[in-house]
Amino acid sequence: MYDIETYPNVFTLALEHSEAPLCWSFEISDHRNDSKEIIEFLQYLKDTNARMVGFNNLGFDYPVLHTLIRMGKSDARSLYDKAMAIIHSQDDDENGKWMHQVNPTDRFVDQIDLFKIHHFDNKARATSLKVLEFNMRSESIEDLPFPVGTNLNAEQIQVLKKYNRHDVAQTKKFMHFTTDMLSFREKLCTLYPGKDWLNFNDTKIGKEFFAMKLEEAGVALYDYGSKGRTPRQTPRPTIALKDAILPWIEFQHSEFNRVLNWLKDQVITETKGVFNDLTATVDGFTFVFGLGGIHGSVESQVVESNDDHVIVDLDVASYYPNLAITNGFHPAHLGRDFVTIYKNLYEQRKSYPKKSAESAMLKLALNGVYGDSNSRFSVFYDPLFTMSITLNGQLLLCVLAEGLMQIEGLKLIQVNTDGLTVRVPRSQKMLVDLARAAWELRTGLQLEEAIYKRMSIRDVNNYLAEYENGSVKRKGAYEYDMEWHQNAGGLVIAKVAEKVLVENAPIRETLHNWPDIMDFMLRTKVPRSSHLAIERDGVTSQLQNITRYYIAEGGGHLFKWMPPLAKNPGQWRKIGVESGWGVQPCNDIKDAGKLPVDYDYYIREVEKLCLGLA
Repeated sequence: MYDIETYPNVFTLALEHSEAPLCWSFEISDHRNDSKEIIEFLQYLKDTNARMVGFNNLGFDYPVLHTLIRMGKSDARSLYDKAMAIIHSQDDDENGKWMHQVNPTDRFVDQIDLFKIHHFDNKARATSLKVLEFNMRSESIEDLPFPVGTNLNAEQIQVLKKYNRHDVAQTKKFMHFTTDMLSFREKLCTLYPGKDWLNFNDTKIGKEFFAMKLEEAGVALYDYGSKGRTPRQTPRPTIALKDAILPWIEFQHSEFNRVLNWLKDQVITETKGVFNDLTATVDGFTFVFGLGGIHGSVESQVVESNDDHVIVDLDVASYYPNLAITNGFHPAHLGRDFVTIYKNLYEQRKSYPKKSAESAMLKLALNGVYGDSNSRFSVFYDPLFTMSITLNGQLLLCVLAEGLMQIEGLKLIQVNTDGLTVRVPRSQKMLVDLARAAWELRTGLQLEEAIYKRMSIRDVNNYLAEYENGSVKRKGAYEYDMEWHQNAGGLVIAKVAEKVLVENAPIRETLHNWPDIMDFMLRTKVPRSSHLAIERDGVTSQLQNITRYYIAEGGGHLFKWMPPLAKNPGQWRKIGVESGWGVQPCNDIKDAGKLPVDYDYYIREVEKLCLGLA
């Protein structure tokens, strides 16, 4: 495990063995120059076939180290200038992030980048090591101790080296959450040598694997010319949506027919904006259409199964991949081999346990191909294929819903992307089974059934669903098993809300008796151009740019200070965080007991998830 820090007059490198408490620290500054020792250590790693693991090391740390290796000896300023060149290239140009990266075959020591494996290089999933420290519930969260570009004195250098070691320890901690993902990638390196599988995110692995299989089948994915390699694609200046819609789809209800006929009349030049305000209301239930899928739900209700009624959830198995496989949808330039490969990958996924890393990867791969079909940079690009999947996916769910809604006493509860949920008289459940079978026969798709005991629904994106076996499905505000890029703050709110809704637990008493202080923790962050401050008893203190805190009785008031806007160039913006509530910062968890928890805040937030559900 390793991490570097670069300042104009000091460069530090900290390393720690991934499985043992063995640590190393190197420095290049006015006081000492460990260039020779660093290169000797890296040579030892190379000779022993070691791998260096970091966080954004392919984009930053390793290119700086590689510069030192090529130079043989360096001063701190040269390495700092290289670091700044990397940062500025990323700021100035979308493609600049590739300028300084070192090809896998040119790396002195093999590299593993946790940042890339978890796809944090995607803007929607961008996550810093500091956010991970919060989500991992680390004892301390430490931000960079000195502004970038500062010349450090001897005492400050020691503080920097301590911080450097802390970051390595946190990277090591995160790596151990990544063990299964790394093991899977190592298998791929053995099975399919020649690609940098170790540093591919799940979706990229799937797409690379898919592309590899297409090329093995003789499908050409690229053209080669004076501009180098360019992906083969099928761009569409215009798309008549009727060409994307399965010709046999039809409806009895006028609202569904209105939507169908409107779509068939459309000729589009881009896929965005097709579904603006496109809805259909049938028997009081509103279906909302969108590029990402259909959705709709009853709101602010608790829906229960009982002796007379049962809640039935029907999801289409691997909906988007199977739409392509069953109907032969494919990007025009890839031909029918695309469908064959798609089917093979789907069958391969079924051979793995559902919770295995292989199954998760192949699921993302199967769905990722659909997403990439709308990317102008992808070998899968054909927006007609995209629209064939998304249009038919929504319309076929409407076909299913229309058939089910004809059953006497049945009420539609939700529809969402790949399935729907109904509440039906138990005496009519057999008719649901018949409608399901008829739809499956007609579409060639398979529906998977689940029976819910109860659903607590705020809206289509936020609900709890209790299965008959006692397990719980959580969505949106009710989730607390978070992904690494999500905000894992205030988890006590969702956890207590679940106990209230599922077990009828009292809110205040449950919160007061909650055993884990970490569940009360919240976090806020600002970019380096801004800062956080806390005001208490007339005294203002600056905080780290990412700060962990909880709502506390007698706490200070937290503010973000943001740079001025162009229209008011001299006026910094002061924005309250948790306005009206006091907070206790505790980037060091030892500070958690300094002030009592203000339970009123958490009670209010739990009530938002529980009250108003009739």
